[in-house]
Amino acid sequence: MKVNKITVFRLMLSVIVALGFASCSKKSSSKGSSRATGWNVDSKKVQAAKKQEAGPGLVFVEGGTFTMGKVQDDVMHDWNNTPTQQHVQSFYMDETEVTNFMYLEYLDWVKNVFSPTDENYKDVYNGVVPDTLVWRNRLGYNETMTNNYLRHPAYAEYPVVGVNWIQAVDFAKWRTDRVNEGILEQNGYLKKNSKTEDVTAENSFSTEAYLMSPSTARGGSEEIVLQKTKGRTVKSKDGSTSEAKGVYAQRSTGIIMPEYRLPTEAEWEYAAAADVGQREYNIYKGQKKYPWSGEYTRSGKRQNRGDQLANFKQGNGDYGGIAGWSDDGADITNAVKSYPANDFGLYDMAGNVAEWVADVYRPIIDNEANDFNYFRGNLYTKNKIGADGKLEIVTKENMKYDTLSNGKVIARNLPGEIAQVPVDEQETYLRQNFDKSNNINYRDGDRQSSKYYNFGSSEAENEKEIDKMYNSPKHNVTTDSLGNMVRKYDRSSKRTTLINDKIRVYKGGSWRDRAYWLDPAQRRYFPQDMATDYIGFRCAMSRVGSKSDKRKTPRN
Repeated sequence: MKVNKITVFRLMLSVIVALGFASCSKKSSSKGSSRATGWNVDSKKVQAAKKQEAGPGLVFVEGGTFTMGKVQDDVMHDWNNTPTQQHVQSFYMDETEVTNFMYLEYLDWVKNVFSPTDENYKDVYNGVVPDTLVWRNRLGYNETMTNNYLRHPAYAEYPVVGVNWIQAVDFAKWRTDRVNEGILEQNGYLKKNSKTEDVTAENSFSTEAYLMSPSTARGGSEEIVLQKTKGRTVKSKDGSTSEAKGVYAQRSTGIIMPEYRLPTEAEWEYAAAADVGQREYNIYKGQKKYPWSGEYTRSGKRQNRGDQLANFKQGNGDYGGIAGWSDDGADITNAVKSYPANDFGLYDMAGNVAEWVADVYRPIIDNEANDFNYFRGNLYTKNKIGADGKLEIVTKENMKYDTLSNGKVIARNLPGEIAQVPVDEQETYLRQNFDKSNNINYRDGDRQSSKYYNFGSSEAENEKEIDKMYNSPKHNVTTDSLGNMVRKYDRSSKRTTLINDKIRVYKGGSWRDRAYWLDPAQRRYFPQDMATDYIGFRCAMSRVGSKSDKRKTPRN
C-alpha cells in the first residue's frame, strides 16, 4: 500500500505541534507557578491542596438531601413530626456513643490539671463529674449502677450517662484542644510530651488561643510552643545564607482539626436514617422506618435470626427478654458495637441511650427560613479585647462560673482560653444574614411571633408574663449574705409550658424506650442542665473541602 508523502508530513507536523503545546502547558503549570499571577510561588509557604483527615473516633458521613421529621407511626399527631425537606453538608460523626472510658480520660485530665484541692479551681472538677445518682429509683434497687456504672472496668465500653447537655458541650471543647495539642506536638510545633509532663492550670492549651496568638499560648513559654523553619534558608544580599525565621502552625498549615461539637438535630437524624442504603441513582427507594432496612426490629439473617437489632424496652417489665433466648442481650445499656452498624458505619443510632444534639427545642422546624444545615441555637460571640488593646486570655483571676438551676456550679471558661463577648453592631450593621448575637428565638418565641404581640404598641414593653408564647417555670438559685445557696422552686400554677431557651433536643430511643422511639425522626426535649440514666451523646465535626471522597456511581 502506497502512503502519500504529504499525508505523512502533515501527520508528523501535527504530532510536533501537539508535543509543543503539551510542553508549554506543562511548563506553564509547573510546580510553584501561580495560576493567579503566573509568578513562581514558594510552595513551602503556600500550602498545596489536600483533603481533611478524620479526627480520632470519627467516621465520614457524606451530606445530601433528606426528608426530616417524617415518621411512619405518628400516634401523637403533634407538630414535632411535620416533614420538611432539608440538605445537610458532609460531616464526621463518632462511630459510637462517648463511652465511660472516654469520659474517664476527660475526668482524669481535669483532675490532674485543675486539682479539686486547689481553692482557685475547686469547682472545675466537680462541674464535669457525671451525676451517678440518676440511677436511683424510689421503688427500685439500682445502687449497683449508682456505685459502679461510671468507673468499674466492666462498664468501660458502655455509653456514659448522667451527663447534662452543658457537660457534653464542654467535653467536646476539651476533646478539640487535646486532639489538636497532640497533632501539633507530633508535627514539632509543641515540645515533645509537653501535653502530659508540662501542663498546669496556668498553661493549658487552647486551640483558638494558639491560632489567634501563638506566642502567648501555653503560658507564653517559648520552650513549649516552638517555631518551625521547615528546613528553609534565607539568602542575604552579601550572598551568605542563614536559617529562615521560624513559623507557628496556622489554619493554612492544614493540620489543625475543626472543632469537635455536638451534632445538630438535622445532622443526627440524617446520619441515623442512613437513607444512602436505599439509594438508586439520584433517588431514595422509600424511607426507612429504623436505621436498618425493613419494618421489624428483629434480625432476619440466618446466623442471628430473631435477635433484636437494638437495645430497647420491648414491653411492660421486659427490658431484656427471657433468659437464654435470642434477644437484645441487655437490660440496662449495653457495650457499644453490640449491634450492627447502619449504612454510614455508625453504631447504636437507635436504642442503648438517647443522645443530646445541639439544637434548642421548638415544636416546628422552620424550613421556610432555611433548608440548608438547619440549626436553632446560634449564639454568635467574638474575642474579647482587654483595656490594653490585646486579646483577653482567661486566667484564674477572671474565670467565670455558672450556677445552674439545680445548684450545680460549672466553669464557663478555663485558663488559657480567649474570653468571649456577644457580637455587637460592629459585626451586624447593615447585614442581611444576621442582626444580633442571640438567634435562638428567630421567627419563634419572640414578641413578633407571640399571638398576644401588638406591633408598635407601647404596651408591648409591659406585656404580662402569662402572655408570652413560652411561659415556662423559672427556678432560680441565689446566694444569701452568708454565702449559703438558696434554691427557689417556681410553684406557680399559671405556667403554660415547659419550653424555654434552655431546653435541648435529644434524639433516638434508649434502653428505657419502646420501639416507637427508635425512629430517627422522633424528637423529645429535656432541660440542658439536668441529666438522666438514658441520655448520652456523641460528637461530630464539620467537613471542610469536598462533599464526597468517592467518584459517583449509578448504584451503591
